[in-house]
Amino acid sequence: MSDDAIGLEVAEEIERMCLPDVETRQEAIGGLDIIPQLWGYRNVIIVDAIQTKQYEPGTVMFFDPEDFDDTIGDASAHDINLATGMKIGRQVEPDMMPESVRFVAIEVEDLQTVHEGMTPKVQDAKPRAVKAVIHLIEELRSRSETV
Repeated sequence: MSDDAIGLEVAEEIERMCLPDVETRQEAIGGLDIIPQLWGYRNVIIVDAIQTKQYEPGTVMFFDPEDFDDTIGDASAHDINLATGMKIGRQVEPDMMPESVRFVAIEVEDLQTVHEGMTPKVQDAKPRAVKAVIHLIEELRSRSETV
């Protein structure tokens, strides 16, 4: 799977921590398939590989759904990206969609090659990506305590 596995591996690390009130899922899906996976949750953190070629491989970044608004477009059901899928979800089942969705994205080097393991820079970014997810979890918890 190469660098595309980074999101799955970060989710595995978070799952091993057995954090209270945190559920992890390891899904290799996108487009319309993501919609039912989001239903019923108040807050969602999505961890995934991203390849912008604007950053050094292994760079860990935070995004909000609005950061992907310019990628929303018309496409067949098989070609819908995550941002478009989330927009459709909010239109079709607004009460089922999360209040908050945050992304932790890791800039990757290789999404095409199928082999075991990730490239060294992306592998080295895994602990930073885990810390980024923990940071968002703590931020969400502190926000819900003040509400």
